[in-house]
Amino acid sequence: MSDPTDWSLAQAAEIAAAVSAGRVGARAVTEAALARIRRLDPRVNAFTDLLPERALARADALDAARAAVQAPGPLAGVPFAVKNLFDIAGLPTRAGSKINRGREPAARDAALIRRLEAAGAVLIGGLNMGEYAYDFTGENVHDGDTHNPHDLTRMSGGSSGGSGGAVAAGLVPLALGSDTNGSIRVPSAFCGCFGLKPTYGRLSRAGSFPFVGSLDHVGPMARSVRDLALAYDAMLGPDPDDPAQADRPAEPAGPSLEAGIGSLRFAVAGGYFARMGERDAFAAVAAVARALAAERIVEIPEAARARAAAYLITAAEGASLHLERLRARPRDFDPAVRDRLIAGAMIPAPVVDRAQRFRRWYRDAVGALFREVDVILAPATPCRAPRGGQKTFVLDGVELPVRANVGLYTQPISFIGLPVVAVPVRLDEGLPLGVQVIAAPWREDVALRVAHHLERAGVARAPVAALD
Repeated sequence: MSDPTDWSLAQAAEIAAAVSAGRVGARAVTEAALARIRRLDPRVNAFTDLLPERALARADALDAARAAVQAPGPLAGVPFAVKNLFDIAGLPTRAGSKINRGREPAARDAALIRRLEAAGAVLIGGLNMGEYAYDFTGENVHDGDTHNPHDLTRMSGGSSGGSGGAVAAGLVPLALGSDTNGSIRVPSAFCGCFGLKPTYGRLSRAGSFPFVGSLDHVGPMARSVRDLALAYDAMLGPDPDDPAQADRPAEPAGPSLEAGIGSLRFAVAGGYFARMGERDAFAAVAAVARALAAERIVEIPEAARARAAAYLITAAEGASLHLERLRARPRDFDPAVRDRLIAGAMIPAPVVDRAQRFRRWYRDAVGALFREVDVILAPATPCRAPRGGQKTFVLDGVELPVRANVGLYTQPISFIGLPVVAVPVRLDEGLPLGVQVIAAPWREDVALRVAHHLERAGVARAPVAALD
């Protein structure tokens, strides 16, 4: 932070330490965040709902509690915002759509909002996203596109585009997103911030609008790994309201963040993950590999088939969820989303069953790799952020649709629910790139340790975009 009084640009750990010590009030931090959002968000379009009255009341309560010598929590006074598929009490849960605006307002906050506020954080508002999370670009026909803060002519990535844009622009130090096929990792890569997709079933999805129940994950985005770990640890714990959540005790990552990487075994994903991308995407992986002394190359078996199977399951489950809305209000969908959902409704059930059976084989095959290595490195996206509205790009000499292919490296990983930290890498003064730090199931602590090492080494960094 260049100016210690500019709390709108501070990281979450800095804010929490200052509020806990009484060096600044939670209200002052909240007012600074709201002022920055009002000044800069018209250019980024990250927010769809701003909650100043709620946020200031929450900040005042935190300041009063601290004055009464009550511990304010590990995220004391930290402003955060959430993708608008998370329930926010008193608001209809949009999920990026036009149709959902007619829903009854949520009766209570989503589980993860409640957990972050219990740790002392302050909810500022809801964030823009691709319609029903079926998006990799950050474009929305109803609320407008979220622009990349590092170049407002570029895509933010999606579907958690508002989350990536808000963090990279310094509007909030923490944001929540969701990731079905790459929707935390793609905007983290394009916007140049850190993003954590935990193991499938690790964090509660209760109170979030679903997309694909067997693939949906939720997780945090931030400008530092320590902030990711603070948020992640605050959200841990079982929740009977999410039937897919694993029955595991909380396993915090923060205490081991400084443990180093000396005993870890690293590998770079070859084969499928070394094709189709632009040269810079692979150069970013090579930079991370050098910093970790990772020389081994492993091939994740049948990754292309895994991506195809993920597409089938996504389309079929997504269509099933939206079938009644498609019948009743087809014209109120984004046409691109509507057409993919309709196509998904026509996939024969035996084809989906075959994809699910392959999924079990693929999980076992990739699991075998993690008996030999602890971390696998791969590109997060095949390129830097495309221009807003760009429909196609050229990969390996082939012209392909942007929307469908930005997640070609993320889909084979979320398909079996592996934990990943997306780390932002800057090879030059241009737009950032992202690298996936992939760990074995339930080893978020390992992925975060590695990301923290890369950040301390200066290989991964997430500066605030220069919008002022």
